[in-house]
Amino acid sequence: MKKKLTVALFALLAASMACNFTNPVTTDTNILYQDDFSDPSSGWARSTDADGITDYDDGAYRIRVDTIGPDDSGMDMWAYAGVDLEGDVRIEVDVTKIGGPVENDMGVLCRYSQKDDAHNFYYFLITSDGYAAIFKMKDSTPNMISGEEWQPSNAINATVANHLRADCIGNELTLYVNDQEVLTATDSEFTGGDIGLIAGTFEEPGVDIRFDNLMVTKP
Repeated sequence: MKKKLTVALFALLAASMACNFTNPVTTDTNILYQDDFSDPSSGWARSTDADGITDYDDGAYRIRVDTIGPDDSGMDMWAYAGVDLEGDVRIEVDVTKIGGPVENDMGVLCRYSQKDDAHNFYYFLITSDGYAAIFKMKDSTPNMISGEEWQPSNAINATVANHLRADCIGNELTLYVNDQEVLTATDSEFTGGDIGLIAGTFEEPGVDIRFDNLMVTKP
């Protein structure tokens, strides 16, 4: 299948925003945030429209994208936790494709902030057909910062869950998939902000992704 390899062909649009957040009780001071999505009132967006779904689903969090965007080049939807985290974070989550094309993307974001309609954050993506990339969103404009192309990786499972880990430590951004380091990038512009989940389409709609066991810790 044809893989879009350049940022110019990748459309990323905001589609879901989280509500106020309630952090589950924890006694581990290294844990900054965690959610197993068993409580539908824990604060994540619950939305269904023509573009797709962002909602709790049977003990997990679901993002389904039913559009390829206004220019037919793909569309991502994301939701964020509603926390303001300064400094370094490590984000871990289990992510599973439950429907739709293998040409998809799914992942996590860190250091999210928004002013008016401008979105800023770093995001770490994998695809079910075995590619990975790290992007920077500045003023709602995406830019791949892990290289000029999506990179293939044998660490990515095509049909079962993948455990993702994204380290945002100083100016170093590192993506791990199933405990294997896959990509790194360097950027120092964003130093803190929210965390979130993201999934999207390329040339076919219907991407359906479930997220579970989200944990954010101090590296």
